[in-house]
Amino acid sequence: MVPVVMPTYARIDVIFERGEGSYLWDTEGRRYLDFTSGIAVNALGHAHPYLVQKLTEQAHRLWHTSNLFRVAGQESLARRLTALTFADTVFFTNSGVEAWECAVKTVRKYHHETGNPQRTRFIVAGGAFHGRTTTAIAAAKSEKMVKGFGPLLDAFDQVAFNNLNELRAAITPETGAIMVEPILGEGGIIPADLDYLRALRRTADEFGLLLVFDEIQTGVGRTGRLFAHEWADVAPDVMCIAKGIGGGFPMGACLATEKAAVGMTAGTHGSTFGGNPLAMAVGNAVLDVVTAPGFLERVEETGSLLRTRLEALVERHPTVLETARGRGLMLGLRCVVPNADLVTRLRLNGLLVVGAADNAIRILPPLIVGETEIDEAVAILDRTCRELASQNGTAA
Repeated sequence: MVPVVMPTYARIDVIFERGEGSYLWDTEGRRYLDFTSGIAVNALGHAHPYLVQKLTEQAHRLWHTSNLFRVAGQESLARRLTALTFADTVFFTNSGVEAWECAVKTVRKYHHETGNPQRTRFIVAGGAFHGRTTTAIAAAKSEKMVKGFGPLLDAFDQVAFNNLNELRAAITPETGAIMVEPILGEGGIIPADLDYLRALRRTADEFGLLLVFDEIQTGVGRTGRLFAHEWADVAPDVMCIAKGIGGGFPMGACLATEKAAVGMTAGTHGSTFGGNPLAMAVGNAVLDVVTAPGFLERVEETGSLLRTRLEALVERHPTVLETARGRGLMLGLRCVVPNADLVTRLRLNGLLVVGAADNAIRILPPLIVGETEIDEAVAILDRTCRELASQNGTAA
């Protein structure tokens, strides 16, 4: 008999009933240190009192009106996001992939409106993940995502990540945009070289393309800057965000320059739920916290501390771990042992992390994590690596 919840996930047999800060408790009363953060979603941890306050206040006033009317929270959050970024305008969505789809439409409409309707193709990077819509899986081209769902949209030319020569060679008269993640998330926490990001901007300008950054996982403070592309001191024409901006509430956004959004006029795009008052209350509250003086500096410092501790673990356990990488609090460990074994053993020992491609695990603590929680996580990692080394008959 088919499960009542469609079995599209290989779910772990744990049900959580409560969270606070960096911790979760399951229905059996067991506490876990959460360094998954809902896959980089719970940027401010669980049940952050300020987010709870702002969401509750809004819930008592108004939940939903639709986008047939002005939404005050959209206007305030859009003003703040444009003031803090390269963008001039924002479209609010319910998820990251919806923001990414909006970016695809924005690019195509731009070229249609500016006299180049043939520019319908996109250059994307191997190892990227943009979501699970048919368009997004057509871009990723991963067999596990595309098998059985074809035929898919033929619009994406995939090149090696961090390889500018291959990217430039792939540009044709039909190319409309370059779309990349500044750090591959699902792809294994692999950062783009900063010079590569700068070269993407120059290349886009040279060939008359739009540059799109997918900051769904990297954005809203995750790397120690508000957005990861800021490390390279470059700006895209279009950017997708989600995950952290909602702090656990489903929301995303597509940000664009006035130039790029020239074709996005009334009737060209829409969303029933996107940008509703509840989501906007939470998004504004998250931005209040993340942009407070000293917050991002603390994320950078905490991330540096955690990265140093992870590198020490790699040196200590070479039969289990190969390398540490990432930026800020978006960190990863490439494993020698199967990454799924490490994820499972860590969970049994009370630490939640999430797997990724390239036999890596993602370490994504909430941005509010402190040194005490880092010490606890590293101790669990250390003990778990010793257990796995012993199990495999190698030195700890």
